[in-house]
Amino acid sequence: MTPVIPDAGAGDRLALAVLAQYRMATPEQLHLVISPGVRIEQTRRLAKLRAEDLVDRITLAQARRTRVWFPTVRGARMAFEWPQLRGRRPPRLVGDRSAVRLRTGHGLTVTETALAFLQDARRRGDLIRPLDWIPEVHHSLGNSEAVIPDALMYYRSRSDAGGPGSMMRAFLEIDRATMGPERLAAKIPAYARLHTYNPAQPGRRRTIGQEPPPEEWHKRYPVFPRLLFVLANTGPAGVETRIDALQAAGALDGGAFLHKVPVLAAPLADLLRDGLTAPVWRPLTDPSQQVAWMYPTGP
Repeated sequence: MTPVIPDAGAGDRLALAVLAQYRMATPEQLHLVISPGVRIEQTRRLAKLRAEDLVDRITLAQARRTRVWFPTVRGARMAFEWPQLRGRRPPRLVGDRSAVRLRTGHGLTVTETALAFLQDARRRGDLIRPLDWIPEVHHSLGNSEAVIPDALMYYRSRSDAGGPGSMMRAFLEIDRATMGPERLAAKIPAYARLHTYNPAQPGRRRTIGQEPPPEEWHKRYPVFPRLLFVLANTGPAGVETRIDALQAAGALDGGAFLHKVPVLAAPLADLLRDGLTAPVWRPLTDPSQQVAWMYPTGP
């Protein structure tokens, strides 16, 4: 019998892959994402990767000297050649310390949201692996336009009957109240366009009675992912204003998109307090309701 040889570099590779995919994380975030049940000094692992010019860090002087780690150009290039990340786009401005510093507010909030989903799934016995959270997946709309969600999440819920459970996908938009409600709400028509987008194919004509080809998103997803807006850095009044703007934008096409795809919004503070699967999500078809993101009313 061939002995099983431990892979001493597996933890280092996972740490680099998570940083390359998530864009940035603090040592504490990285520890909780990768190995919450194992006592390990992530700083020592990161220092080793830094010595190999695979990751780098900045220190936030105004945030209790928090250290934020991110991949270097060399580290990202290496990670995106691995099977787990192959075919995905490396982050823009990778390895640029100034760009990382300017984006820490949003970037760390996205990582914190990913961590919240991971921790909630672990408590429930659901399945979401660290690399099932994929930031900034590009979806073309043609003419140099695109929908790029803050994250795409793959999530498998457990089955109470002991079966395989169900696979769900969600687009995440993490809003830190840095843009006006109207600019946030403009994302709804963009997703509605993605839902119906079918690029023209030169030289091919559809004959009378022939069914139109399926929309472009069918090449990636069997079902269009639900759309979740996470609202941070604003109080109850700001949350209501932003949900009102989102609902108004969804009504522009008569509400057709909202009745085909579950679109929900929730304050990040409520999610961190009650859990991601708690009934704190507001469906835009009826914001007076509060539902769990996995089992919304509607579609």
